Amino acid sequence: MVKKQIPVIVVAGFLGSGKTTLLNHLLHNNNGVRIGVIVNDFGSVNIDSMMVAGQVDSTLSLSNGCLCCAVDVSDMDEMLDKLAHSQSEIDVIVIEASGLAEPRNMIRLVLGSENPRVVYGGLVVVVDGANFRLTRSTHPELDQHVGLADLLVVNKIDCVDSAERDVFTEVIRGLNPRAPIADTTHSRVDPALLFDFAAAPQPLPGQQMSLDELLRDDHHDHIHTHYEAVDFVSDTALDARAVTKFLENQPAGVYRIKGFVNFDIRGYTGKFEVQTVGDHVRITPLRWKAGEPRTTQLVVIGSGMDSAVVRDMLSECIRVEGVELHPDAMLGLHRYTVGA
Repeated sequence: MVKKQIPVIVVAGFLGSGKTTLLNHLLHNNNGVRIGVIVNDFGSVNIDSMMVAGQVDSTLSLSNGCLCCAVDVSDMDEMLDKLAHSQSEIDVIVIEASGLAEPRNMIRLVLGSENPRVVYGGLVVVVDGANFRLTRSTHPELDQHVGLADLLVVNKIDCVDSAERDVFTEVIRGLNPRAPIADTTHSRVDPALLFDFAAAPQPLPGQQMSLDELLRDDHHDHIHTHYEAVDFVSDTALDARAVTKFLENQPAGVYRIKGFVNFDIRGYTGKFEVQTVGDHVRITPLRWKAGEPRTTQLVVIGSGMDSAVVRDMLSECIRVEGVELHPDAMLGLHRYTVGA
């Protein structure tokens, strides 16, 4: 089994919604995360204040250790292979889809990749809040895109009055009742909602900050949308059927779930790694290390989710003391389990 898998996040949205602004925001607020950027467009796209020609296999190294590539969709899989290989130092790959790209095809491309080092990291659909009605009438396919999204970024929220906001929020919730909705200005989504990163090292006294550090927009007042995280720990094994129900009926606002679960069922006494993004669930059977406590540890990450509901649903997954489950209880999780 490949030890490191790189999440591939697809960012979609119609022209002018704020996709490139979101991408530049992530590049300036990556806190040391090395981002591989794939731009699926046929024109020229301004990334990090540099022009990247829209031709196949055009790769540019950015000053902060990130890479930017511009490709045709037919060469996307080849570029994934170039970014995600055994010696790769990339931590996350972001695909900025053309404004005319069909998100469903982009998702299939990532899910269908034969590269064992990449894993689907979610579909982020950027919606122009200021022009929602117009975009929807001009591009009826927007409804389908919204319905597919794992995360909805409603941008330009500062240009929308509260009444209009209530109207399109109701419409969006009707199209996608579960995905988190992040209301933003200038596409400023907290990167921690999308991917993991280590805290940026603090400069030593008297040390001058680098250009990347000066550009970083990490002041809390500047990031309009914050993420929420719920930590769950249980020393008692979990009920596999209850976990299946939770994963298949996640509360609204949940974007990612990650961690390890102890089921302690005959034939399934190992450690199970759980990784989800939206409705996409991956469970990997592992082994407990010698002396490692057999404890369930999960983190649920989202925006606008009801943390109390999340905690209650997870608490309901704790198995009743003394109850031994039949191995058939794991059947519901088999469809999500990948090989060790």
